[in-house]
Amino acid sequence: MMTDPIADMLTRIRNAVRIERPHVQVPASKVKRGLAEVLKREGYIWDWNESEENKFPVLQIELKYGPNGERVIRHIKRVSKPGRRIYNGATQLRPILNGLGISIVSTSRGVISDREARQRNLGGEVLCEVW
Repeated sequence: MMTDPIADMLTRIRNAVRIERPHVQVPASKVKRGLAEVLKREGYIWDWNESEENKFPVLQIELKYGPNGERVIRHIKRVSKPGRRIYNGATQLRPILNGLGISIVSTSRGVISDREARQRNLGGEVLCEVW
């Protein structure tokens, strides 16, 4: 039984990036679709699409690498965990690595990056950090 599906998704991405896989498959959910969309909008992955495998929806995420094979996602870390949820207001969301990284936040308006949350003056649960 999996207690934290978001951490499972982040671990699958982290492991695939380490062995330089071109894509990774993750069981689909609404929050995971939001995470994948934010990663695509912010330029950390090429694209994602949803398909059905053995009657279950699956997200296929195309990972992004530089022209010489350097990793675009160097660090991906779960912040809010099932045992300890982390909530921040719009004023508490600080830039990661002076704007070189992002936090992904689950708000009342959906899953968005910390930049978008500050612009819209929204707070929420900080899901993960990426740089």
